[in-house]
Amino acid sequence: MAHLFRSVLTQSLNKTTRPMWMTIQRNMSSHKKETDEEFDQRWKAYFERPNIDGWDIRQGINHMNRLDLIPEPEIISACLQACRRVNDHSLAVRYLETIRYKSNAVSQQVWPWILQEIRPTLDKLGVSTPEDLGYDKPELALKSVDDM
Repeated sequence: MAHLFRSVLTQSLNKTTRPMWMTIQRNMSSHKKETDEEFDQRWKAYFERPNIDGWDIRQGINHMNRLDLIPEPEIISACLQACRRVNDHSLAVRYLETIRYKSNAVSQQVWPWILQEIRPTLDKLGVSTPEDLGYDKPELALKSVDDM
C-alpha cells in the first residue's frame, strides 16, 4: 500500500513540477509607445467629455500632476473649459497655481509663455489668474528689509 501511494505521489509531482530552467518568460513591454500627439489628444478628449463632473476633472488633474511634465496649453485650455462647464472657478485657479509652480521649477520663461498661450481662453471663460487674485504674494508677509 505504501509503495502504491509513493508511486502515485511521485507521478503527480513529476507532472506538475518543472525544472528551474523551464520557467515561463513574459514580455512586459508588448504595448506600443504613445506619441506626444496621441497623449495630447487623449487628455484633450478626456477633458472635453460632455458628461464630465468635478470628481473626474480632479482625478485627471491629479493624474497629470503625478506625471513629470507640464501639459501643453491646449490641454490646459481644455481643462479650464471643463472647470467652467461644471462651474468650479476655484478648481480652475488652483490648477493654474499648480501649472505656475511646476513651470517655475523648470524655468522662469515657461509660465509667461503658457499664460500668453492660454490668455484667450482665460478671457473667454472669465477665469482669473493667481496673479490677478494676489495669490502670488503671501497675504500676511512683512515688507522685506531690502525694500525699506
